Amino acid sequence: MIYEIWKLIHVLAAIIFLGNITIGRFWKIQADKSMDRQRIADAFKNIILADKIFTMPSVAILFVFGMGAAMQGGYSLVETPWIFGGIIMLAISAFAFMSKLVPIQKEILTLAKNEKKYTQDEYLRLSRKWNTWETITIIAPYIAVILMVVKP
Repeated sequence: MIYEIWKLIHVLAAIIFLGNITIGRFWKIQADKSMDRQRIADAFKNIILADKIFTMPSVAILFVFGMGAAMQGGYSLVETPWIFGGIIMLAISAFAFMSKLVPIQKEILTLAKNEKKYTQDEYLRLSRKWNTWETITIIAPYIAVILMVVKP
């Protein structure tokens, strides 16, 4: 029963995490369609806020309860390929998020809030960088989910 509780909390954290990182892309796409500086600023303000409220806490819960479930279930974190692969995918996502995506998001927000410095060319340059790193931060966790479900 304890294993199931650990696993349930782990799965719920995964749902919150994946939902939030996926919807962030949706918000950006909607803002990009308008190319309205203020709408872009609002979208990134909310993406950054949602990351603080949902993404970061859910990642911590995901790791703690995933490792707890694995240990409670008698699985080795390193010798069980689907668990180790999931950990690697989440580590890749976390690295891309913290080292690349977060700084770009802050830079975009600062740019979009400044009417005098904002140019579409500069926004599009940063937007392309954001798209690249955000793709990595999304694809890696979805691969982790595939590994957790399929257990190859």
